[in-house]
Amino acid sequence: MSWLKRATVLALALALMVSFVACAADEPEEPVVDDEEPIGTVTVMGVWGGGEIEAFEEVVAGWEAETGGTMEFEGTRDLSAILRARVAGGNPPDLAILPNPALMADFAGSGDLQAIDGVLDMSALESDYAETWIDLGSVDGSLYGLFVKAATKSTVWYSPANFDAAGYEIPESWDDLIALSDQMVADGTPPWSIGIESGGATGWPGTDWIQEIFLAESGPDLYDQWVANEIPWTHEAVKSAFEKFGEVALAEGYVPGGVNGILETGFQDASYLPFEDPPRAHMYFLGAFTQGFIAEQFPALTPEDDYDFFKFPYVDPAFEGAVTGGADVVVMFNDTPSARSLLRYLATAEAWESWAAAGGYSSPNRSLDVSVYPDALSAKAAEQLTESAIFRFDADDMMPAEVQNAMFSGIVSYLQDPGRLDAILAEIEAVAAEAYAQE
Repeated sequence: MSWLKRATVLALALALMVSFVACAADEPEEPVVDDEEPIGTVTVMGVWGGGEIEAFEEVVAGWEAETGGTMEFEGTRDLSAILRARVAGGNPPDLAILPNPALMADFAGSGDLQAIDGVLDMSALESDYAETWIDLGSVDGSLYGLFVKAATKSTVWYSPANFDAAGYEIPESWDDLIALSDQMVADGTPPWSIGIESGGATGWPGTDWIQEIFLAESGPDLYDQWVANEIPWTHEAVKSAFEKFGEVALAEGYVPGGVNGILETGFQDASYLPFEDPPRAHMYFLGAFTQGFIAEQFPALTPEDDYDFFKFPYVDPAFEGAVTGGADVVVMFNDTPSARSLLRYLATAEAWESWAAAGGYSSPNRSLDVSVYPDALSAKAAEQLTESAIFRFDADDMMPAEVQNAMFSGIVSYLQDPGRLDAILAEIEAVAAEAYAQE
């Protein structure tokens, strides 16, 4: 090659190099993506304690191993007060696990929470959760809460063996339930065991009856208005729920010992009667946690064969399958890469398998395989949560403490003197009007 050709080739190469460098210099730098920053420590606050914290730490251990991050959990029973103080002081935790959506709505309304619909994969979330759970976690059209743990209260406990022996069928409607109860009375055994004694909180098991009947008869919209005190306690829907509770609790021969038995029997002791030999009653209504009472008292009994539950019947078929209960919801105060990472992990069903397998846990996430649960009844309770199109939180737990206490007392007063129902409801409404005005 001549010197001229070599010079020409060299010049072209230099020109191309300079051009490449210049173009590279002109290109804008790629923006830093927060989620790609190193994962650090995430602070989490909730009401869980003891074994619950240990189970949650095992859940989070998978995220820590996967990302190198760490989780610091602070448990407190005075969650609302401490969170409000921390928020006011500009030092909230990154994430919090709240016991109900009312507290979530308060923080979202004050602008303290971060919306998470831009953090989570909403298409995956809509596939994994029934619409009712997404609606409960939303405020003004934005998602603020991820429900990670739930418990159903819509469970009526009974002995399948005793039902089969007597030829009884599971009731689907309220009318069916009353007809079955009348048949049991005619056959010589009280249909119901009810106990509302609970020390300073005596009356609360009766509130579960009221809220369950209210939702099954009047539906979720009116239920929400009742919880928010947008309808008074003297409303016909509230009165009807009390009166239907009375159709069971006050009916002749329905409950061993009648009203005195209801008032004097502890709620846990009452759960035993359908499973004694011979049974002193056939049915008992209380949440899924009742399984623990029965299993401990009667260790020789077999789940499904000797004790089981059926769904509380509907009153209005428009609300068939509606479920009441409680649930824990994760919210985000500080939008950081680490908080986002942990939140996304907690949104997966797989993250919670260890707690589900250990027991004492139900997930509203329908992608969690029910075979993971330790027994058939736990799986059945979880399915009640995931399959329900309507879920509402325990009503009195969503109300101010003064109203909750007035409701407890109101249950006792109604059982003692049902003729005073109108006056009792007016008394609770007076408490509610004052309590809600102060919020």
